[in-house]
Amino acid sequence: SLLFQLVWLGLNVFLFWWFYLAYDLPPKFFYTRVLLGRALALARAPAACLNFNCMLILLPVCRNLLSFLRGSSACCSTRVRRQLDRNLTFHKMVAWMIALHTAIHTVAHLFNVEWSVHARVEERGTLAAALSGLGDKPNESYLNFVRKTIPNPVGGLYVAFTYLAGLTGVIITLALILIITSSTKTIRRSYFEVFWYTHHLFVIFFIGLVIHGAGRIVRGQTAESLDEHNPDICSKNFTDWGKKEACPIPQFSGNPPMTWKWVVGPMFLYLCERLVRFWRSQQKVVITKVVIHPFKTIELQMMKKGFKMEVGQYIFVKCPAVSRLEWHPFTLTSAPEEDYFSIHVRIVGDWTEALFNACGCDKQEFQEAWKLPKIAVDGPFGTASEDVFSYETVMLVGAGIGVTPFASVLKSVWYKYCHDATNLKLKKIYFYWLCRDTHAFEWFADLLQSLETQMQERNNAEFLSYNIYLTGWDETQATHFAVHHEEEKDVITGLKQKTLYGRPNWENEFKTIAGKHPGSRIGVFLCGPEGLADTLNKQSISNSEADPRGVHFIFNKENF
Repeated sequence: SLLFQLVWLGLNVFLFWWFYLAYDLPPKFFYTRVLLGRALALARAPAACLNFNCMLILLPVCRNLLSFLRGSSACCSTRVRRQLDRNLTFHKMVAWMIALHTAIHTVAHLFNVEWSVHARVEERGTLAAALSGLGDKPNESYLNFVRKTIPNPVGGLYVAFTYLAGLTGVIITLALILIITSSTKTIRRSYFEVFWYTHHLFVIFFIGLVIHGAGRIVRGQTAESLDEHNPDICSKNFTDWGKKEACPIPQFSGNPPMTWKWVVGPMFLYLCERLVRFWRSQQKVVITKVVIHPFKTIELQMMKKGFKMEVGQYIFVKCPAVSRLEWHPFTLTSAPEEDYFSIHVRIVGDWTEALFNACGCDKQEFQEAWKLPKIAVDGPFGTASEDVFSYETVMLVGAGIGVTPFASVLKSVWYKYCHDATNLKLKKIYFYWLCRDTHAFEWFADLLQSLETQMQERNNAEFLSYNIYLTGWDETQATHFAVHHEEEKDVITGLKQKTLYGRPNWENEFKTIAGKHPGSRIGVFLCGPEGLADTLNKQSISNSEADPRGVHFIFNKENF
């Protein structure tokens, strides 16, 4: 991952420096630099980087393409698949790089416009004024794109809002500001609709980006003119241009727009992506069962013709009765062996509350199936959890509702053991669930209990080691739990494994597991917050041995 990021950063640095020199040194832009100075190169270098990053920004969100690559062993090794699982992280990094280069490009062009307007209105007698006057007479081509003699600041505003480059620049910059500011974690979690709708301003952004350079305001001396007119010599005698054969009037042309060449491929792929999503969203989905779990968590069991899934995958769900445009991601909690697919929805916002009500969960009476709302489903899409069965030993870490991908994994293990587990590569699961309060355990406890019983019946109780950590409790609860600690089953979950309080000592956990499985590749899978991801990633690195034959922890994180 670090190598990939360094390559990407290196390409950005290379493009910036290459295009800076391409506009700062060649004689083609000698006279352009007289008007604009270093701001010319400082505007064009980030423009090249913007083209490069705008080419990349759509690729990480082509979910069907990534799922296809993930599922193709011919295309992707495990290492490549792990990079694909970081698609949203890379998408965010590219977005911030676009913001950085947009800022540099915009500031440089603000100086360019100011100096171009000033050169157009200043008194004759200077080289800049002479260059700005070119194009006023027949058989002359202009260099200064500002043609009206309106002084600053009105002249600058006139350029910004009447020229194609200025107007599209303002629009795409505003669109980018809205997209980025509405993508913060706070907005995404508390006002998802704001994030969802403003993110679709990317359509306006890309349209503006493609036509931004069509006005060809960046102009340079033509090759034919350079053969006849040497700017190094003739710039010293600009008053004699056209009078001496050695220095005819220089001719200029605009740079052809290049952005479309960079982004047309990714835009086509993304268009295909959206068409596939639309086609799949039109396929009929039937809600076969709605289960209301305690404390406002509902389970939707659904069926769809031709739907095939793997463990840990996720889908996007739309409920037209709630919103015709909004799609929300949910991890599948069913196993591939089941004849339906399911999601668990925790009621934490306006959309989930409306879905809860639309499914009739707010009513006491039984809800008829035909009264249930229509649901559109897009997916399933691959995640890191698909690779669980590629390891002999795994650590599964779920925080809060982040346990949902592992419900699918554990269910699939249960089904495999019920039928035939002889071909199962996975031999040992260490499962950790961190949760703030006791209520979150209830819908998951039955699954763990079934798996626990199944393993004991098969004389393989050691297959699954699980630890449930309660990270938030009060003194009354603590006293109650202490009184019942000696009972055979846990007072909270009803499981034989007792609930622990506080947070795991991850260093001890990793060292213990490393000691039990020397020379193994151990998969570490997390669905949880970034802080915990940083901790587990560091522990995975620090507890992996340098010797290729030693123990290695391979960290994987859910991203969707």
